[in-house]
Amino acid sequence: MPVFDFNNATDDKKPVVCTYTTFSSNEDHASIENPILVLDNSKKEWNHHSCGIFTNQSKQTAFEFDEDGGTISADILLVDARFVSLLKWLGENHINVRLSGKNTGSGYAVYRIREIAFGGGTKLSAEDGFLQFMIERLFASNAPAEEVEDEDGEENGDDMKLTSIQSITDFMTCAGRTLPDNIRLWARRNLAVARSHEVSQEERRHAQRALSIMMNIQWKNDYFEAIDPEEARRILDEELYGMERVKKRIIETIIQINRTHTLPAYGLLLVGPAGTGKSQIAYAVARILKLPWTTLDMSSINDPEQLTGSSRIYSNAKPGIIMEAFSMAGESNLVFIINELDKAASGKGNGNPADVLLTLLDNLGFTDNYMECMIPTVGVYPIATANDKDQISAPLMSRFAVIDIPDYTPEEKKIIFSKFALPKVLKRMSLREEECIMTDEALDEVIELYSDTTGIRDLEQAAEHIAANALYQIEVEQKKKVVFDAEMVKELLD
Repeated sequence: MPVFDFNNATDDKKPVVCTYTTFSSNEDHASIENPILVLDNSKKEWNHHSCGIFTNQSKQTAFEFDEDGGTISADILLVDARFVSLLKWLGENHINVRLSGKNTGSGYAVYRIREIAFGGGTKLSAEDGFLQFMIERLFASNAPAEEVEDEDGEENGDDMKLTSIQSITDFMTCAGRTLPDNIRLWARRNLAVARSHEVSQEERRHAQRALSIMMNIQWKNDYFEAIDPEEARRILDEELYGMERVKKRIIETIIQINRTHTLPAYGLLLVGPAGTGKSQIAYAVARILKLPWTTLDMSSINDPEQLTGSSRIYSNAKPGIIMEAFSMAGESNLVFIINELDKAASGKGNGNPADVLLTLLDNLGFTDNYMECMIPTVGVYPIATANDKDQISAPLMSRFAVIDIPDYTPEEKKIIFSKFALPKVLKRMSLREEECIMTDEALDEVIELYSDTTGIRDLEQAAEHIAANALYQIEVEQKKKVVFDAEMVKELLD
């Protein structure tokens, strides 16, 4: 069991005593019931808001309260395992803090720690908001596995970005083993390069940039909370009309996640004609999973290096699109939407972009040339779209569960046009439904005119044209309402 020795002095005569025990918790915030730490209040009851510093008296880990009559020390009894390194760092640097807590039967339960600035005192990392940023990151992390199981700031630190060497160093120290092992070791090596004066300025700059990108990503594990199937069905019904077979397949995936609490071994490949809502389905799945999402348009990728990044030996080196997606999402668990996967094999540069995707889709880890580190991908759920699966290589196809998206029937198109597309446009143009009326013959004519097209994009454009014509007649020709029949529709759209 570690003991905080802030004096860095050894005392062979006195036995080392550790007053606190740790407990594992995955709570995402602190409360009286789930505190960050518990202090001994047997000497006296402490104020709701109390100031002082973490210190080490006679080898016993404690907090030194700043009282009117001087300082009074209280032993730490319990500590959330995720915060052990943070409290040690606060004590070693003699950071003045204010605790918020409540006296209970088991001690003074601390649920908030804030920095207080004294004249000439130490300032955290020379970065405003670092402490709150660090606390929120630790709450979002999982407790170290070896800690003993027991029980488990409202302030916002999301605007904090780790950019300076000092803030990155302090973050690594406080995060401790909440970072994945390979990333923690990688960060140490790159921090040494960023600090070294034996390498070029260019190498130091690249190392610092890579560290900033990596440390600003919240690295999560692959455990996923259960998802409400009824809520998932509601979202699918909002986004899609019909497609019962497709919806059932997605709900099956949700049930699987609920049972295993992990993502399926295979992503989804949505194959169908243009305009049938493949991307809409992908966005709906991201909403259901409550994960950030990013899109990758394979038709615009001409060279594998766009995905894997460039080596740091070049002055203008930068990470690849995949690594940038992690950076933009801010976390390692995300939905990766790969549009037009059937265009992935048509690269014009050196190599095939499709080959790069294989490592991402295997969930074994992805290596970016710029970062020079294997990125965990167990929390990445890929959803790809394609028009023609015959153009997709067999290795890529084997990484997906294929869902064929059929084109809509004429009757389905009629309902989508009348119940969804046209009302949506009318609302956007501030037109009432009684101002733009379409007869059944007019609806049939719209569907007939676009019978040779796939999907519903042409129908949405037709709704836009019809609504705009109705608005023109109302505003310019002073009509109270416009009733479209088949002949009017044919003349307008043909």
